Amino acid sequence: MATTLPSPPASATATAAYTVWHWNVAGNKMHHGSTSDGMVAGAVASILNRDADLVAFNELCWGQYRSIQAELRSGGWPADPTNYSRFATILGPTPGVCDGNENYGNAIFSKRPLGPASRFTLPSDGSREQRNLLCGHLLDAPRVRFCTTHITPSNAIGDNGQKHNVNQLTFVLDRLEGYGAEGDTVIIAGDFNAQPHYGRLNTWYSSTLDTAHNSGNTGHYRELDDNDLGHCPGYGEWTATGTPSPAPPCAAVQPRAKIDMIFVRQDRIAGPYMGDSLGISTSCTGIPATEKYPAGSCSDHRILFGTVTVTAG
Repeated sequence: MATTLPSPPASATATAAYTVWHWNVAGNKMHHGSTSDGMVAGAVASILNRDADLVAFNELCWGQYRSIQAELRSGGWPADPTNYSRFATILGPTPGVCDGNENYGNAIFSKRPLGPASRFTLPSDGSREQRNLLCGHLLDAPRVRFCTTHITPSNAIGDNGQKHNVNQLTFVLDRLEGYGAEGDTVIIAGDFNAQPHYGRLNTWYSSTLDTAHNSGNTGHYRELDDNDLGHCPGYGEWTATGTPSPAPPCAAVQPRAKIDMIFVRQDRIAGPYMGDSLGISTSCTGIPATEKYPAGSCSDHRILFGTVTVTAG
């Protein structure tokens, strides 16, 4: 269900509508770098079927990234077949990761040509991975930036006395607010490894969002699925397999967690917006069943997509 927010400020000079698509594909953990087991084909088919404008991937191997590039090009998706994607490495060639001979990280794709990418390394969580924030602006709408990130699940305490996941969320939010202060409109899609009602997302969600399932917010952003009255108002539909602890607020009807998000600053949203998650395909080959997902599952995350009209200028 779409929600209409108050009219944007009079200083806004243009509006544009975008369909945003995001997927954490477990490219190493489940696919071991494979480009032929069905994940790449399924991702490209979904992007084309949804007529997505902006696309983000987490946990993607370099070879998978290149294959998605080629398949999208063959599908006639990008307006400029030479300038529509960016990659940010989280982990370089490492034994046991993506067959041990290629980079592993995050990626963004755009139907419209992209400008130079900005890549920011997030505060360390003590692991060998260098998690990042990847952003690119659209050449035909230079005040619109599209970003992706993948926040650590680590609750361990960093050198500053804060949890690693809190430090990374704060870093990303500060960078987005910096873009906003410069006059940019930012759309970010990613795996935040936090449920919407967690306290560490209170500084993200707009203070105007106050439901039984997501309250105490002090931020300025709306998540495109936070108005889903059919599932869990203020929370949205689950995206990750497994049984989370603590349980989601609507666990009686939705026991799995939502941790993948698409955020836009509320004062840049111009009209209705919506978000939804898609069931996980079981058509991938060579994926054994686990307690979290059935055999053939193409990821342990659902695809998340949404539509939003934003102001820019």
